[in-house]
Amino acid sequence: MDRMQLFEELARWSEIVGGIAFFIAAYVLFRRFLLPAVVTTEVARNADLVNAERRREQLRAEVSSARAQLEDAASEALAIHARGVADAQRERERIVAEAMAEGRRLLVNARGELERSRIAARDHLRIELIERALARARTMANERIDDALNGRLVARTVDELAGGPR
Repeated sequence: MDRMQLFEELARWSEIVGGIAFFIAAYVLFRRFLLPAVVTTEVARNADLVNAERRREQLRAEVSSARAQLEDAASEALAIHARGVADAQRERERIVAEAMAEGRRLLVNARGELERSRIAARDHLRIELIERALARARTMANERIDDALNGRLVARTVDELAGGPR
């Protein structure tokens, strides 16, 4: 082998050794610097995914809780409405019964007066009965709904709306 061939052979082997050294250096640099950064990024993304999943589950639980509260509020509103309707019906029936009894009493009184002065005071009696009925109704309203009763009715209504004593 002459010198030229030796230098060519040496140049070829130096390229091979240089290439191998380059790949080894690249592998070492990759393992030392790039791979930890990739692993750190992957761990951070996985942690973000876990946090996002945890937050999603927490939000689902909050939505479920809010829906349950909404259903409870709706059923409570229906119960309040039903109680209000029942109370109003009872109050209406009581007022109608009292008005009927008062009407019967007034009718009996009016018939008695009508018998005594039927022809002469028919128009006068009608006016008087109307005035008496209106006066009695005003008096009854003022007598029955005084400040104390009004306060009790308001307090009872507020208690019922607040879910207090029934």
